[in-house]
Amino acid sequence: MSITIILLCIIAFFAGFVDAIVGGGGLIQTPAGLILLPNNSVAEVIGSLKIPSFSGTFFAARTFLKKVKIPFTRILLFTSIAFLASFIGSYCLTIVSNKFMKPVILIVLVIIAIYTFTKKDFGQETKNQTLKFPWYKGAIICLGMGFYDGFIGPGTGSLLVLAFISWLGFDFLQANAHAKVVNLSTNMGSIILFALKGVILWHIALPMAICNALGGIIGSRLAIMKGNGFIRTVFLIVILGTLCRLGYDVFLH
Repeated sequence: MSITIILLCIIAFFAGFVDAIVGGGGLIQTPAGLILLPNNSVAEVIGSLKIPSFSGTFFAARTFLKKVKIPFTRILLFTSIAFLASFIGSYCLTIVSNKFMKPVILIVLVIIAIYTFTKKDFGQETKNQTLKFPWYKGAIICLGMGFYDGFIGPGTGSLLVLAFISWLGFDFLQANAHAKVVNLSTNMGSIILFALKGVILWHIALPMAICNALGGIIGSRLAIMKGNGFIRTVFLIVILGTLCRLGYDVFLH
């Protein structure tokens, strides 16, 4: 195994760990992949990294679903919408540039960071004990975030968490469980598109997937053990990281 793959596997572990706690593992994994694989196309790198992202999210979702029970009909609705939206978003990415959207997302993230930092009780306790809500609200979240993940990508897991807390009244733990399920299907939508185009580098993607999954298992267990306060702190760090990443893309890249 080459030194490049070993480094990518180490990075995949930490990405899976962070992603399991609050999302945003792509902020670690994607830049590293682009730097360490300079001779490969962007499509090959991004497509390959979707495999470890999926594996880490899968095992994190399994862990969260033991703690937070989500009705099967809700899972089916959310994942179906998110999968289709992500597939369409990834297809759009292959034919048009997403650069025009990044300044908009940057402004939105600044507002999110300020709001979360100043509102100390944000996501600390549920305002929706029954976890029931109008189905169309969940559908809109999955549609928007699914397309975003396929078309733009950075911080999707964190944005899903934010949407479930602010619009559906969940706490961080409940929002994280729902976000993981939705993120699974958005990753799958992109994976199928990239696989059909034949751009996935399986000899790199599979070892990274194992490491990302291990990070996802450990991170999700730590999140459940430490609770909402710990998740909120990591959430703020990841949002700030997303801001830096998008800021670099908008102003410097």
